[in-house]
Amino acid sequence: MHIAEGFLPVSHCVGWAVASAPFVVQGVRATVRQVREHPENRVLLAAAGAFTFILSALKMPSVTGSSSHPTGTGAGAILFRPPVMAFLGTVVLVFQALLLAHGGLTTLGANVFSMAIAGPWVGYAAYVVLRRLRTPLEVQVFVAMALADLATYVVTSGQLALAYPDPTFGAAFAKFATIFALTQIPLAVIEGLVGVVLFRVLRSIAGPELAGLGIMPHPAQPAEAEGGVRA
Repeated sequence: MHIAEGFLPVSHCVGWAVASAPFVVQGVRATVRQVREHPENRVLLAAAGAFTFILSALKMPSVTGSSSHPTGTGAGAILFRPPVMAFLGTVVLVFQALLLAHGGLTTLGANVFSMAIAGPWVGYAAYVVLRRLRTPLEVQVFVAMALADLATYVVTSGQLALAYPDPTFGAAFAKFATIFALTQIPLAVIEGLVGVVLFRVLRSIAGPELAGLGIMPHPAQPAEAEGGVRA
């Protein structure tokens, strides 16, 4: 969810902006380093940003009266790690706020924290664990992208509960989480499946780039090396 303009108290807007800023700065540095050291990945980097923009712009009415959408951040987190997605996600959210009135500028820090920071880190953590367990790539991608999606909505529910603790934070969190869950859980499953299809396509058209990023083994390496985790 993108929290709408003016929906959070000023103090919360400032607090979430301050909390998000270090991650975004780190993301800018990570993105610049990625482009400088691996210029062959620029097209894939742009595609990761475009994928996030398109999926997170698909605003769908919720059966509970709100709205939901996929996030797409899990794919970029797998490909380039979460710091890069903190920057790409921020760019996506700025453009969506300005061009689509999707989210807001005053609430940008909160939206960045939930969608561009928390989601990618949770998804990437799941991806790393599953790689260490040597599960198939499709399982890694599905779980990582689904959890990145769900984590965004869990954090958003917490942000709204902090702003409107009626009557308590716990009760408000349960209310907001329930509003989103009925629609978001199936959306997260769908996003995971879309991610599996995406990475199968990438494996066929961008195999060398995926090998360079550590997603797949190099052709000269044994297939079981795919289960390892890149540094």
